[in-house]
This record gives sequence, C-alpha cells and structure tokens, in this order.
Amino acid sequence: MYKRKIYLEDKPRTEARDEILAAFDLTPETERIPAVDALGRVTAEPIFAPISTPHYHASAMDGVAVIAETTYSAHEQNPLHLKRGDQFVYVDTGNAIPSPFNAVIMIENVQVLDDDTIEIIEPATPWQHIRPIGEDIVQEEMLFPQGHKLRPADLGILLTSRLLTVPVVKKPVVTVIPTGNELVEPGSEMDPGKIVEFNGTVFANFIREWGGEPLLNRIVKDEPENIKQVLLEASETSDFIVINAGSSAGRKDYTVHIINEIGTVFTHGVAARPGKPVILGKVNGKIVVGVPGYPVSAYLALEWFARPLVCKYLGIPEPVRQKVTVKLGRRIVSSMGAEDFVRMNIGYVNGEFVANPLTRAAGVTMSYVRADGLLVVPPEVIGYEQGEMAEVELLRPLEEIKNAIMFTGSHDLTIDLLSSALKRIRTDMKIVSAHVGSMAGIMAVRKGEAHVAGIHLLDPETKQYNISYVRRLLAGQDVVLYPFLKRKQGWILPVGNPLGISNVRDLVEKKANFVNRQKGAGTRILFDMLLEESGLSAEDVVGYDREMFSHLAVAAEVNGDRNAAGLGIYPAAKAMGLEFVPLADEEYDLVMTRSFYESEQGMLLREIIHSPAFKEQVENIGGYQVVENAVLKNLAEEVK
Repeated sequence: MYKRKIYLEDKPRTEARDEILAAFDLTPETERIPAVDALGRVTAEPIFAPISTPHYHASAMDGVAVIAETTYSAHEQNPLHLKRGDQFVYVDTGNAIPSPFNAVIMIENVQVLDDDTIEIIEPATPWQHIRPIGEDIVQEEMLFPQGHKLRPADLGILLTSRLLTVPVVKKPVVTVIPTGNELVEPGSEMDPGKIVEFNGTVFANFIREWGGEPLLNRIVKDEPENIKQVLLEASETSDFIVINAGSSAGRKDYTVHIINEIGTVFTHGVAARPGKPVILGKVNGKIVVGVPGYPVSAYLALEWFARPLVCKYLGIPEPVRQKVTVKLGRRIVSSMGAEDFVRMNIGYVNGEFVANPLTRAAGVTMSYVRADGLLVVPPEVIGYEQGEMAEVELLRPLEEIKNAIMFTGSHDLTIDLLSSALKRIRTDMKIVSAHVGSMAGIMAVRKGEAHVAGIHLLDPETKQYNISYVRRLLAGQDVVLYPFLKRKQGWILPVGNPLGISNVRDLVEKKANFVNRQKGAGTRILFDMLLEESGLSAEDVVGYDREMFSHLAVAAEVNGDRNAAGLGIYPAAKAMGLEFVPLADEEYDLVMTRSFYESEQGMLLREIIHSPAFKEQVENIGGYQVVENAVLKNLAEEVK
C-alpha cells in the first residue's frame, strides 16, 4: 500500500530541467527518407553536393549563342551579319551552350534577316548571359550541416543535386499516458464527475509540433499495478515517456511512488506556478515526465521539460519566443520563491502595448487559448503594480497584437459576433476583450489602456444609463459615448422557476442561492439599487459575495442549481435554456476616445455595427436591438 506523500519540493525549474537533460543520454538514431517527404526533418549528418548545379554551361537568356571574339567589330555604323551554324545558334533559357560558343546575345538585341542570317550592332563579351558550371552549387560543397531543419526551398536543393534520399534524425518516440478514474474517451456519455480525456491529444500534438513521434496510450485507471505495467511497457518502446495526472500529493496520486519503486525520481515539485506538481524520473534508462492533471499546468510543464528532451534528441536549439515590453493594466500579485507564469491579453493603445491578466486558475484551458502572451514573474519578485512596465513572452505574432482592438468593460455576447465580423473583413484585425465590468472599463479608457469599453450603468437618481458616470469619471477627456444596443435585463432562473421568483424580495424570502456579478459591473450596480429600493441589504442575500465575470457564467451557475437565481441579460438565459423574467430594458453603450472613434479601426467598427448582416445576427439571438440611426451621446464639451 502506498502512503500519501504530502510534501512536494520547490526545486528551481531550470535546475530540474538541466538534471533530466543530463540524464537523457540516448544516442539518436538515423534513418534515410525520401527528400520529397523531408520537410521539417533534421539532418543527421552534413549533406554534400554530389554534382555541380548547373553541371554544364547554361544559357541565362533566350537569344543566340555566339563566339564573343568574332563580334568585336559590331557597331551601329558597322552592323555585323552572322550565319546560323558556324557563327551562331539559337538558345533558350537553360539550354546547354555548345562548344565553341562562349557568349549569349539576348534575342531582343538581334535583328533576324532570314532563317539563317541575323544582324547585331553591339559586340558580345566572353561568358555574358551564361551560367557557368557550379554557379549555384559546386560539387562537394556542403549543402546543409548536421542539425539543420529542412525547409521547402531546401528540398529543391536536394532534388536538383540528385539527392533523392536524405539522412535525418529519427523522430524521438514519446509515449503519452493519460491516467485517472474520472476520465472517459471523447464522445462517451458524460455523467457527473466524469471528464473527457483531451490532454493526451493536446500533448501528442505538442510533441508532434516540436518534432517528436507521439504514441497516445489508452486511459489508465488510478490503480498502482496498471500504472506500473504501462510505464514498464512504454520504457521498452519509447525514447521518453509523458504521464498525465497523479503527479501531485493526493490520495490516489501514485505515480511518484511507482517511479521510485521501478526506477529513480529526480524531482517531485518545482518552484513554478502553475505547474508545481511535476515528477521527473527515469525508468529502464528512459526519462519519465509526470505532469499535473490541470490543463494549463500540464501544458506549461510539458513545454518546460518535454520540449527540451525532443530538441536535445534532434540536436536543435529550443525555440525562443519574441518578447515585448508592456504596460500592466492591472495589479499582479505573486508569491516569493516561485516563478509565476501569468497568461495575458495584450493590446496596442496610444502607441504602447497594454496587457491585462487572464484568470490564473490552472484548470481554465481557455485562458491559455485566448492568451496573447506569458508574463513570467521571477521568484524574487512579489508582483507588479498597475501601470508598471514588464516584459512578456508572445504567444501570437506581434503584428496581430498591434492590429487588435482592445475591448474592455461589461461582458456582452455580441462582442464575439463583432470580432468575427471584423476578422472576415480584415484578416489582420481582431477584438481582444476583457470582462472587467462597466466601471473598470471606463477607468481603462481613462488611463489609455483600452480602445473601447462597453458600459450599462444605471444612475439611481436620474434613472439614466451611462451619461452621469462618463461625465464624472472621464472629466477633462475628449470622449464619445456611442449608443450600441438595447437589451433586456432580468432574472435568470432554473426551468419552470421552481422558487417562483419575480422580484428581489422573493429572492431573499425564499433563500435562493444568488449568483452575483463582480464589483463595478453594471448588473451588480442594478442589483444593489433593487436591494436599496426594497429596504434590503447585501447581508440578506444568500450568495451575494459569489461573483461571476460574465452573463454566461451566471447562467451556467443557475443551470446547475434548482435553487439558484441570477440577474443578467436574456440572451444568456436563452443560451442555457433557462427561465427569464424581464426586469428592464437597458442601454448598452460604447465609450471611446474621440481619436479612436475617428480612426480607421473606429470607423470600421461602426460600419460593421450598422451593417444589415450584423444587425440580423444580433437580433436573431433575441433580447437585443441594435440602436438605429445612433446619435452620439457626445459629452465632449461637458466632460472636458
């Protein structure tokens, strides 16, 4: 029986990586493959040219081949006539130049008198317009060194050199082993507590992208003998092994004990967040990389420890990401003693890059998918303040980031439609959105950290949306408040509204589990106003402090609890098939600086918003209406 191991190390990540690289002592194998199939493969030895290219004197032009020395008398005042056969021959580009001819005159500079006679008025020089033997490649010169990754043009060089096969490093075989009693194959029935096994496919394709040959194993249950057997089998057929889950200190995390029993454990835990619970060891001479079950932790750990092994085997350097200095739009807190890898959205606003952190939860895969870059907080740094500058590793091309529209503020489903429409028109543009709430969105525009903010803030005194907040918070700035949507706000409830909720007092009296929005969200401000008008307080509401960052997240929570209730927009309720009790029609507007409003991006955004196709898409969702003939709520004079 294996005892639970509570303690995890905090070994520096680079130290752990260097240790397994030193222990990874396999001799790479070589194989010969057809040159036409060698794209992306790595040469196993230097490649030398067996012949010269061209291997004959070749015409570089369409024209006539002549003996240069016989043409020296040609002049405008003394045209020279040449006879076909003895004094010239016709040649096309690439033709061999027959002896004794040693020059080519372009056909444009030749006057044809008859089938056998031409006239020239300029002399030729020896070897003009002739490609000499070996002009491109000289026999026995080195075409590619060992460790060269073959590109499309390289394959052409191989073929023109008559190298039909090429020696390459055999791809390292990497067995990927997913483990866990909760895992099911994609397409299986999804009972509560079951999770689709997708990490294995992601791992296999990372391995393939880096140049390895992945072997994705079947799902292995959390039973020590099964795990031991599959590790031993994989050690016989693989160059190294990646095993997923079971790497932490949980009740059924057996992997570290099994590796220690049948091999050697170098590391159990590294000083990095996320990704700490990593196991690095060796079984039967083969390195084993044990990565956490949480996807983001696993992807990072795979990059830290599996990618270096693939690159070492192939004899190529690890790829290095481009970096850019960014201004941080929000405060970032870290822990001393461990590297912190923070996923970031990045935009280019007013001539500088601005970055905001995405969720740091290790299980939120979309935070990795949506990230534009990674902020690596060193172990000796406890974080960064809002507005500080920091260096970020890019996960997307810099130009793609520079052309993005930074959208922040309140969440709305139509922003994804807007981004998709923009991408169809301009493939080099996209919308990067951060759901931070209306108030935070206004402050981002104020600080020059966003192009556009979506807001729906109801003033309890005037009962007007947005205007008073913009006047107060953007005083002194030349901004535009642009009407965008009318949308229905109301109670999001389980099907059938089992608690019979129609107002905030029902919510309190029937002790519904309320799902709230984050501080600063327009919906949160509306809910607080409803409480105040009903003479209630936050303490009366069950779940008031349970915060979600989007309307869809609220709906998803309600969908999983028959006693839950939330406040949000109709399209979110509709998307989850939930009950909706309308409360109010609200105005969802866009606030932006005048400079952005008048920019190419701003004009394109407005053009899309008022296109018939976009309006139809939005209104088909239900609960929405795009504002027709929008008149600017132009507050410039009052705000400045």
